[in-house]
Formats: sequence, structure tokens, C-alpha cells
Amino acid sequence: MKTLLLGVMLGLAAALTFALEEEDITGTWYVKAVVTDKDLPEEKRPRKVSPVTVTALDRGDLEATFTFMRNDRCFQKKILMRKTEEPGKFSTYGGRKLIYLQELPGTDHCVFYCKDQRHGGLFRMGELMGRNPDTNLEALEEFKKLVQRKGLSEGNIFTPLQMGSCVPEH
Repeated sequence: MKTLLLGVMLGLAAALTFALEEEDITGTWYVKAVVTDKDLPEEKRPRKVSPVTVTALDRGDLEATFTFMRNDRCFQKKILMRKTEEPGKFSTYGGRKLIYLQELPGTDHCVFYCKDQRHGGLFRMGELMGRNPDTNLEALEEFKKLVQRKGLSEGNIFTPLQMGSCVPEH
């Protein structure tokens, strides 16, 4: 569940080609919809998600920060996303996980798409992220089209509830 939650929060589509400029991706993003290449049972899906804050670092790297609840305790997670030579592509966890970013023009939304190589298998997921928590049907339709182009099932899309950031314990 911990791995899924981290993946969901950053999940952040192989071979996405539209690159984002650093100033376009920094700031607060709200998770609007999530898709995975696995049919996750309802109890395994995160029910609530917090906003993700993306900060630009040196050399084009990014840092994503979010909070989450586990066992009624709040935790904060920071993930370093290292810029690669391919525009819009970042690596995390020593290159084991790749994150592709694609802007959805005219919608103030983007897609974080993650490919995670683990235990000899490949796990893929995508997240529709928006600058505000409001629903945008045009962005959701574009996300569904992208999901189909990447060979993922539209039936695996789910929409978690937005929660405010919690205060992590020290």
C-alpha cells in the first residue's frame, strides 16, 4: 500500500513528447484522477489525497512534496525528480522509476505518468493534475484519450477525494 500511495502521488505515459518548462510545473497541483495498469480493488485505492507541491531545484531537477495519512498519523514525503536528457522525463529512486510530464494545453492541467520497474515487472500509472481542486471535464476527457493511447484501461480510472495537507508528526 505504501508503494502504491507513493506511486499514486507521483504517478505520476511512456514516450510522452510534450515537455514542460520548469516554471510551468512548479507550484501546487491537485490530483484529479488516477489510472494504473492493474485493476486495483477498491480497498487498495487511496481514498484521499493531498495537494502536491513541486519546487524547481538546480540543473532542472524538481522536488515533489506531499502529505498523507497512514494509521491515523500524518506523514510528509519529498521525492527528488532528476532531469534526464529527454525533455519532460525525470528519474527517481536511482533510475528505477521514470516520470513523464505532459501539459494538457488550454486546461491548466497536466499528466504525471510513471513507469516503475520492480520485482522483474513493470508497473505503470498516470495522474491527472490540476492547478485548482475544481473539476474540469475537458481535461478529464483529454486524460481518458491519453490513457487509451498508452494502452491502459479507462475502466481503471478512479478519482480520489481531495484533502488538505495534514501536519506531520516529528
